[in-house]
Amino acid sequence: MKRVVVTGMAGLSPLGNDWRTVSERLKTQATGIRAMPEWDKYQGLNTRLAGPVDFARPAHYSRKQTRSMGKVALMAAYATELALQDAGLIDDPVLKSGRMGVAYGSCSGSFDAIADFGNMLLNHRTDGLNATSYIRMMSHTAAVNIGLFFGINGRVYTTSSACTSGSQGIGYAYEAIKYGRQTLMAAGGADELSASQAAVFDTLYATSLKNDAPETTPRPFDLHRDGLVIGEGAGTLILEELEHARSRGAAIHAEVVGYGTNSDGLHVTQPDSRSMQVAMRLALDDAGLPPGAIGYISAHGTATQHGDVAESHATRAIFGAHTPISAMKSYTGHTLGACGALEAWTAIRMMRGGWFHPTANLETIDPDCAELDYIVGAVRRLDCGYVMSNNFAFGGINTSLIFKRWD
Repeated sequence: MKRVVVTGMAGLSPLGNDWRTVSERLKTQATGIRAMPEWDKYQGLNTRLAGPVDFARPAHYSRKQTRSMGKVALMAAYATELALQDAGLIDDPVLKSGRMGVAYGSCSGSFDAIADFGNMLLNHRTDGLNATSYIRMMSHTAAVNIGLFFGINGRVYTTSSACTSGSQGIGYAYEAIKYGRQTLMAAGGADELSASQAAVFDTLYATSLKNDAPETTPRPFDLHRDGLVIGEGAGTLILEELEHARSRGAAIHAEVVGYGTNSDGLHVTQPDSRSMQVAMRLALDDAGLPPGAIGYISAHGTATQHGDVAESHATRAIFGAHTPISAMKSYTGHTLGACGALEAWTAIRMMRGGWFHPTANLETIDPDCAELDYIVGAVRRLDCGYVMSNNFAFGGINTSLIFKRWD
């Protein structure tokens, strides 16, 4: 078995596009949620809240390089470029050696391209379609475009699994290196913002309607939460086989030591606490760790009633009431395919810094949620050797990742 380490990390999020900015906002509990008056045109859409990213096509990206990219692929490529820079691998020959691959996910492709195909089906016209329309629309557009942009020609995993797209990307990349199939992997996930994504949850009565007070929502685990908020972003981790990283003198952020994923096989949208427990236990078993070794848990924490209750009781069943836990989605909203990667990036950075953010807006813990050590009110200073990052998706797909601090 090979050991797998993280040598590069980067993210684009509603809180900012670099760790200095993101960490300052987490420490001051300044969320990235805002009102979306541009969604007023959609009749029947109840929520007007989102977590957008401040992002435009980088100036050094040519039109030729990006003609097959919509926003989701552009964000994925740029987050990967920043992560490769962090890892000291930009223009390294290993990218094109076949020893490096990509494991990356998103819920879908870009919505302007999807709309162009919708125009064809609804209005029987193909105006708007071109040779790159499908490439921008397809669910694996982020993974494919990362490979094309950087010339990465190893294996490609395309993890389009809703809210676990990013975490499964990291997990499958870890396994590819652990079992000797690849030496390095660019791993993570991305999604771009669209009112249609908000409508998915709106039809399930799962969105927050605090349209006049965006700073007060979402509220994971809080008695007065009223639903989730949609966000967008991209996150990339560069995973590398330990000895390869050492041989080139790479700086190491953390070691990936555990991964668990499963499906509850019960319901397409309702979470199941028992199968969440199984995913966490699988990760612990993979890492060879007892629950008490985990010093912090990054919760999925969507601020939906069923999700929060199921997750909290699953966590309590494995860890008891004494492992600190908080939810990053309280700051960014639910970034869908990006959340697993952004939350892993954040958890690793905080572990290295010895502090962990509270859950924003968590004031009165819902009595239906299990008793846990929720971090509330202010940053918690903690010295811990392992963190766990959990994500759970539609279709009953569950993931759990464990990272070890690298000293």
